[in-house]
Amino acid sequence: MGASLDLVDVDSLLTSEEVDVRAAARRFADERLRPNLPEWFESASIPARELAKELGALGFLGMHLTGYGCAGLGPVAYGLACLEIEAADSGMRSLVSVQGSLAMYAIWKYGSDDQKTEWLPRMSAGEAIGCFGLTEPDFGSNPAGMRTNARRDGDDWILNGSKMWITNGSVADVAVVWARTDDGVRGFVVPTSTPGFSAPEIKQKMSLRASVTSELIFDDVRLPASAMLPEARGLSGPLGCLNEARFGIIFGAMGAARDCLETAIAYAGERIVFDKPLTAYQLTQAKLADMAVELNKGILLAVHLGRLKEKGTLRPEQVSVGKLNNVREAIAIARECRTILAANGISGEYPIMRHANNLESVLTYEGTSEVHQLVIGQALTGESAFR
Repeated sequence: MGASLDLVDVDSLLTSEEVDVRAAARRFADERLRPNLPEWFESASIPARELAKELGALGFLGMHLTGYGCAGLGPVAYGLACLEIEAADSGMRSLVSVQGSLAMYAIWKYGSDDQKTEWLPRMSAGEAIGCFGLTEPDFGSNPAGMRTNARRDGDDWILNGSKMWITNGSVADVAVVWARTDDGVRGFVVPTSTPGFSAPEIKQKMSLRASVTSELIFDDVRLPASAMLPEARGLSGPLGCLNEARFGIIFGAMGAARDCLETAIAYAGERIVFDKPLTAYQLTQAKLADMAVELNKGILLAVHLGRLKEKGTLRPEQVSVGKLNNVREAIAIARECRTILAANGISGEYPIMRHANNLESVLTYEGTSEVHQLVIGQALTGESAFR
């Protein structure tokens, strides 16, 4: 957070290593991402493979995992990297978190030694890109209803079905795919070169345009027995991965919010209205003050949850508190900042509308606001209201 926005001295809660990681991520965002994002967003096209290799060289892919070339950094350092990258663009943070917290984490947590050895070093270096196939066209918030299935054929598995809204899908070298089997929901490591696998890119997006989003189609994809993730049984496997990704979003959303607020303050300081700067008006200062308070509260919450994660005590409902609050507040900040820029707020010359559009997706992926409300509600009441 910029010094002028750090009203509660969040920096005093960080270690020197965490500050260094944040600075490295901010440099990458400033030098590599920001100059190109308006064009990438406008064209809905990114150099995903180049970016993956650059992020891998900096140690940002799977940075919170240990071994296999991963940096082995703590949760707060990982979160701060997500914050700085999402301050540039949510799509860029999606690339990082889908690679590290979904695809790599699934293999790292649930995979065999051979699966880990084959994929994790290449993925941490950005030489191989991964995606995570859970959501289906008709089953998002209710993954238990998935129709994708895998059946035995001798020692092999035959995979059929489809997945939807899959980040990195069209550029991935490997997909972690969850499917129904006679033994319940199981995960499979699927090289995207396998016959019968295809990943058409989803076009005409109004959000996350600087990100690759795809459908995954499995048409009698034959996999060896060794493709199954041996340590994941049932929905606890994919849901464990989702909690990893949600944790990064808790920090990341605050990055998008901070970038909007910094932009609004800078703009209002230069915008002259009725012979004085827009920042000199009480209504403007009230808006800025309220947004800065929510930003600081959100970052404090993120750091606190990161410390709980360090201790191994972070609970799923606490992740839901962070995701629900921080994304909801981030999108509110983006919308309020847009009002300060007025008509200029919708221009691609400024990042605010891009952030607002992106946050519409962040609000509903990795668990909609309603899902997180019900997770929290169950923790409060002991009653499940999902059905």
